[in-house]
Amino acid sequence: MTQDHTILTIAVLGGTGKEGSGLAMRWALNGYKVIVGSRDAERAQQRVVELNAQLGGDYLTGMENAEAAKASNLVVLSVPYSAHKATLESVKDHLAGKVLVDLTVALQPPKVRTVHLPESNASALEAQAIVGEGVKVVAAFQNISAEHLVDPTHTIDSDVLVCGGDAEAKSSVMKLVEAIGCRGVDAGPLVNAIAVEAMTPVLLYINKAYGIKGAGIRITGI
Repeated sequence: MTQDHTILTIAVLGGTGKEGSGLAMRWALNGYKVIVGSRDAERAQQRVVELNAQLGGDYLTGMENAEAAKASNLVVLSVPYSAHKATLESVKDHLAGKVLVDLTVALQPPKVRTVHLPESNASALEAQAIVGEGVKVVAAFQNISAEHLVDPTHTIDSDVLVCGGDAEAKSSVMKLVEAIGCRGVDAGPLVNAIAVEAMTPVLLYINKAYGIKGAGIRITGI
């Protein structure tokens, strides 16, 4: 897959939500071609109208999830855990040979500030099992607050931990991390996403305990 971001097309599945929308806007402003995906094509297109108005230009396009995945060469999954499996199964025929970036955390409402491990121990591991070994799954962006992402002018003072089994795929995702204004940190194989995903409810707890929004992670010593 090309590393030239002027050619790379990114599909953000679940891109109508806060986190997906924030990432889509930041990548589009940095020269990537970005498609916002949704289960409903009309909803995706309506959201794109809103986001383009916010950005002041014709930056984004909207499609149904499967069409967005088909039209892209890198797919980002930004959906609630309740929609994780169904979304992957609906698009997996269009993922062969591509990089899939999974942001999903298995939060268990209403106890979203308590760590809950899914049966597979990590959403990213579950994603790999669903889509098969022909897809390069990378786990990233779980610990970045949507509160920060939705304002493209806001500087995010956090690192992004990147886990995956393919070095080239992780390198591609590191470039996407840089494009949102953060530092990417290689956090090892995909199984390490267990720890990364589990940090999200911890950060949500910290937000509440200290009356803040958007606590993040910074790795020292690098």
